[in-house]
Amino acid sequence: MSEFTRRDLVKIALAVTSAGGSIDMASAQHVHETAAADKAATGGVYKPKAFTDHEYVTLRKLAELIVPADDVSPSALESGASEFIDLLCSNNVELASTYTGGMAWLDREMMRRYHSNFVAAKPEQQTAMLDLLAFRKNAVESPELGPGIRFFDWVRMMVVDAFYTSKAGVKDIGYLGNKGMAKFEIPQEAIDYALKRSPI
Repeated sequence: MSEFTRRDLVKIALAVTSAGGSIDMASAQHVHETAAADKAATGGVYKPKAFTDHEYVTLRKLAELIVPADDVSPSALESGASEFIDLLCSNNVELASTYTGGMAWLDREMMRRYHSNFVAAKPEQQTAMLDLLAFRKNAVESPELGPGIRFFDWVRMMVVDAFYTSKAGVKDIGYLGNKGMAKFEIPQEAIDYALKRSPI
């Protein structure tokens, strides 16, 4: 990576924590391109920079569960979400701590409940845990879940951002970008909606 690119990546990674986990499309594209270049430079296998092997496998499993593959698109895992997050974390200590601390909490809680870490647990145990973490109201009823809920907010938001800014995610939503048109036509459903909401 050139020094300019590295500096740019550090700025993007720091902006992610100041924006509460969100990332703009242009910055996300830069992260995806950098991760793809890193992967290509190592023979097509991405080498994690911020996480241990176990942490990275945990992140990959989370990405796969948060945005699974369907008939139309690949999963977030296949779309590079884990590489995306690892690359950002490798350039932001605060963000890396959010992930490493969150994954450690997740493994401890899985051990307490199921006598297994998250990755080695049965699929139904993994999804049961994530279902608990998906709703903030559970922190009121079970305060011990608070750290896990906060972590899952971050990982879910960033996995979704990583997926929907990847080539597969952009294709999934059908975004074609700006393009010239010989004639602009308003879709009939937009007209119907506007007329239905109009006070006139």
